[in-house]
Amino acid sequence: MNVTLAVKQYISKMVESSGPGMKVLLMDRETTSIVSVVYTQSEILQKEVYLFERIDSQNRDSMKHLKAICFLRPTKENVEHLIQELRRPKYSVYFIYFSNVISKSEIKALAEADEQEVVAEVQEFYGDFIAVNPHLFSLNLQGVARGRSWEPSMLSRCTQGLTSVLLALKKCPMIRYQLSSDMSKRLAESVKQIITKEYELFDFRKTEVPPLLLILDRSDDAITPLLNQWTYQAMVHELLGLNNNRIDLSRVPGISKDLREVVLSAENDEFYANNLYLNFGEIGTNIKNLMEDFQKKKPKGQQKLESISDMKAFVDNYPQFKKMSGTVSKHVTVVGELSRLVSERQLMEVSEVEQELACQNDHSNAQQSVRRLLHNPRLSELDAVRLVMLYALRYERHSSSILPSLMDELSRKGVSERHRRTVQSVVEYGGKRVRGSDLITPTDAVAITKQFFKGLKGVENVYTQHQPLLHDTLDQLIKGRLKDSQFPYLGASSLRDRPQDIIVFLIGGATYEEALTVYNLNRSSTGVRIVLGGSSIHNTKSFLEEVTLATGHSGDRPLGGGRHGTRH
Repeated sequence: MNVTLAVKQYISKMVESSGPGMKVLLMDRETTSIVSVVYTQSEILQKEVYLFERIDSQNRDSMKHLKAICFLRPTKENVEHLIQELRRPKYSVYFIYFSNVISKSEIKALAEADEQEVVAEVQEFYGDFIAVNPHLFSLNLQGVARGRSWEPSMLSRCTQGLTSVLLALKKCPMIRYQLSSDMSKRLAESVKQIITKEYELFDFRKTEVPPLLLILDRSDDAITPLLNQWTYQAMVHELLGLNNNRIDLSRVPGISKDLREVVLSAENDEFYANNLYLNFGEIGTNIKNLMEDFQKKKPKGQQKLESISDMKAFVDNYPQFKKMSGTVSKHVTVVGELSRLVSERQLMEVSEVEQELACQNDHSNAQQSVRRLLHNPRLSELDAVRLVMLYALRYERHSSSILPSLMDELSRKGVSERHRRTVQSVVEYGGKRVRGSDLITPTDAVAITKQFFKGLKGVENVYTQHQPLLHDTLDQLIKGRLKDSQFPYLGASSLRDRPQDIIVFLIGGATYEEALTVYNLNRSSTGVRIVLGGSSIHNTKSFLEEVTLATGHSGDRPLGGGRHGTRH
């Protein structure tokens, strides 16, 4: 159950099937992202692929000495582009691979266009999703809902994405869905329809315990995507924005040209792979250890590495170190920028109050803490709105709710009306009226501990108590205790045994905190393998955009945003 490996194997097969010789890889906008997340350009170059082109690019040169490998989504536009291409072929031979099921009529149209007989192969390879981590996939979709209903084109795309994940992993699952969400039921039925229609494709070897697809709705837990994060991957996405594993650092003060955009990929970056889920403090310590090891090999001019600025100076002073390990200079820059933002926005203090709101049940303390922070002039607009949203979700029906007064406070602080409106939108999207579950479980009411890691000044290690609702849902599922009354099976049959292979899909987007939960459950639960997917992977900004599109309160984008949570 490794989605990264599944996509890599498809791409390897495509390249190998075309045999030796120079090749061009023809893609569309989406398959470009699908490929770039699992392979670097240099890795593909080693396979004799020397050119990367978009099928919709008008000014491609004719290069008859190249073989064309086409990897495309089976959309009407792409089929039309291919028909035009085959009528006037620019390359010697075409190997065509669709990322999902293609209709017989479209195959016929392509065959009719291939008058020069340049097509050597047409196949379906089911890599119709972004494999972010081995156990995490995304469809990069923003705004899947209109109110409580599907945006029709989004239902279709989520169905295609999910069925392609099932085909890539060779799973024909039983399906459960969240009863409180009509969208979950619609998607479950839509996926089942494809499995029934394409039954020959889904005819995999039966396992003793059938796999399970669990479809959930983001609106059941609107708290998780609103929290600041303290593990590496989640923190990078929250503060800098990860878009198909890329970070835009162009706005970082004093950034060097070669670090304006960096790629963070666990597949090609050992340090990132080892630190993905570690706490912020531990990452700083690990970079420090890496550099100190290098310094031991250079006895002259021993430098003390006490802070992140020391590390930056060290990297600048040793060009050969930079050459030897671009990876480290990249991570020093990223951690340095995270550290600067934590300090500038006082995120440790903010995060402590967020955790108090998310995990504890003390209204008196909560309102005092939120008021205190709102009076802090260094509190950013996003953090101010986020705190009021968490308070609103947590205490919306409390008899002594001070929400109107907090809204006035936001107004006095100069927060724009557009951003203030998103507070109401979030309650509309994920408030008590909507939720099928209770967001605050008794196990959450744990005192919050804050530990400072003394090893490295400027990078504090913060342990947070919050567990996403997904943790409880999966924990109950693994133990065979998830209630059929809340998460019914689609169809008459149900699973008697505890599930072993679980694919979870979050309509409205997953988060890296939930990916960490799944990673930990995979490690701690013997015999259980879980893959998490979402219509997108949210940080707070992109989640608020999702909410605004769903509730229809504003045509403007709230607080920045972007498809994968870009930085503004």
